[in-house]
Formats: sequence, structure tokens, C-alpha cells
Amino acid sequence: MDGMSQRFVPGLDQPASVTQRTLLNPICCMGVGLHTGRPVRVTLRPAPANAGISFHRTDLNITIPARYDHVTDTRLCTVLSTGPARVGTVEHVMAALAGCGITSAIIDVDGPELPVLDGSAGPWVFLIDCAGIVDLGQSVASITVQRTIRVTDGDAWAELRPNPAEGLDMALSIDFPAAAIGRQALTLTLNPAVFRAQLADCRTFVLAHEIAGLKAAGLAAGGSLHNAVVVDGARVLNPAGLRVSDEFVRHKMLDAVGDLALAGVSLNARFAGHKSGHALNNRLLRALFADVAMPAVVATPRQTVTA
Repeated sequence: MDGMSQRFVPGLDQPASVTQRTLLNPICCMGVGLHTGRPVRVTLRPAPANAGISFHRTDLNITIPARYDHVTDTRLCTVLSTGPARVGTVEHVMAALAGCGITSAIIDVDGPELPVLDGSAGPWVFLIDCAGIVDLGQSVASITVQRTIRVTDGDAWAELRPNPAEGLDMALSIDFPAAAIGRQALTLTLNPAVFRAQLADCRTFVLAHEIAGLKAAGLAAGGSLHNAVVVDGARVLNPAGLRVSDEFVRHKMLDAVGDLALAGVSLNARFAGHKSGHALNNRLLRALFADVAMPAVVATPRQTVTA
């Protein structure tokens, strides 16, 4: 690291992206892919300032930038691809990195999907804390949203609105027919302390009657009560129940944090959505970057651009 770098103490109540940060040390873990059911090894490694986040398929020796324009599939998870290489279920580790303020890192993975671990971002935050966080001493690129950008799909929608404060405010609502979920809503101002306390440990979930169809489609092969909340009508089938009563909307917001992190820059905006998922979250970023001068943000990471 250069002479300006200094050790950063995580968990402070500040915006998630003020200065660029990376990991102090590499750290690895092993797990099983949620959809492939295959064992996979992952190493989180430091990267220099302005490098951004990238995934390196060690079995193919191909690097995939963690950017919205590399998203090629959004069925039940977010998938990034470059040429023949792909890596799926990236949203939880991306949420953990963004929530902890990590802006530069290389993620080595020896297969086509990240491990699901316990179905939340909590284990990724634990790994980041074990590795340590270093301030790189350079400012983070940002986009300040100055008019509302909105995408819709039936009654589902997602939008970015102007935010008078610096950083990312989030408001999300969901509505499921299952009585155990129903309609839930959550509003948060995102910073590392809030992410850790309010979102990181909230797990992915599935409706019990959908499981057979998912498996028939070649999905959810690695799913279990150890890495997902399973809902059957008014019942939660996990023996220990929920971690928090509104875990469902909190996990959906966690997913949105990870998906929006694929902007590759800090967003000064208010994100709002209703029944939004990976597909709408990605469409929202594509709509944002379709605006004038947006490609320059990625090319010149210290520049602040208004949309």
C-alpha cells in the first residue's frame, strides 16, 4: 500500500463510500453454490485504488468486472459474464463489500457460482472483518441523481430519486400471497453500521410450493434449511424461525444493495422500489447509465457526475 493508506476501523456511522478502501489481507472460504449445488472455493484479495471489484474465475483464468453491464441473467440471482466465463449469486458478497465500504477487491472463484453460505451477507462481512480493511487515501467516484429515473414491470417498480443528503437512502416494499410474508416495507439510510445491524444477517427465502419447479429447472440444487428461509403459507419451516420478524423485506433490500453496487461508483440518491428484484435493479442501473456522459464515470473514477 502507498504511504497515504491507513487501517480503517469498520462499523462507524458514516456513508459507505467516502474514500476508496480495500482488504488488508487475502482471506478464503469454501461452500456450496445455491443453484449448482457444487462445492466452490473463494478467496477475497486486496486490489489497488481505482481497480474496482472484479471476479476472477481461477479455473478458466478469466476476469469478470463487477459491473451492471456484465449482468447476463437475473433469474433468482445476479449472474455476471464475460465471454465463456460466468459467475452467479454475486449479490450477497457485493452487498457485503458495499456495506463495509470496500471499493477495490479481487474475488477468486473456482467455479460458476459463489457459495451461498448461510443465505445472507453475514458470513461475507465476517470474512471482511477477519481480513481487515485499509483506506486507500483516494476519493470515491460518485453519481449524484438530480431527477427521478424509474423502471417498471407490471405493478413492480424501482427508481432512483434525488437525495438532498450525501449517500444512499433506501425504501423498499414487498407483497407476497404467503401469510408468513404478506406486505412488508422498510426505509433505511445506508452506512456501514446500519448495513451490519439491519441487513447483513437476513437470509434469502423461498416458497415451499416452488421448490420442486426450481429443482426441475436445474436451480436451487444446493438449497436447504441451513441456507434459506422456507415458507409454507403461514408457516416458516426453519426450526429456529426467523432472525427478525421482517427478515423477508430486509433480505430483498440486501439484494438491492448488492445489485446497485454493480454501478461501480457511489450513488448519491434515494432508491425506492416495490416488489423489485434482480431484474428491475439491473434495468434501473442500465437506465441510469444510458444518460449522457455516464461511461466516463467508470473510466475516470475520481469524477463526480450528475444524472
